[in-house]
Amino acid sequence: MAFASTTIVLAVVLLVFVVGGIFLEIFLARQQARWPGLVLPGLTFLYALAMALNVTVVDGKFPWGPLLGTLVLGNIPTVILLAIYFACRDKRKRNSEIDKMNLNDL
Repeated sequence: MAFASTTIVLAVVLLVFVVGGIFLEIFLARQQARWPGLVLPGLTFLYALAMALNVTVVDGKFPWGPLLGTLVLGNIPTVILLAIYFACRDKRKRNSEIDKMNLNDL
């Protein structure tokens, strides 16, 4: 019984953390400066790189499979955050161009 309640609490905390990270990325990507939106993807990339550096040699052979798997799976959040970043920046750029066109029409 305690295991089920602990699992539910951890799942809710993880969900809040992920949704909060997505909203934080949207907020940072909509800023005037470009760099704040690249902070979270940079951090997730560094984390994936740190995970890949923890792959060790077993029996004198270098484990290319686990290394590539760690890099690919570890960078899934990086790709998602970059997609959010570029979508928000594209929308911001499009709105900026529309504003420029409206000013020229006046």
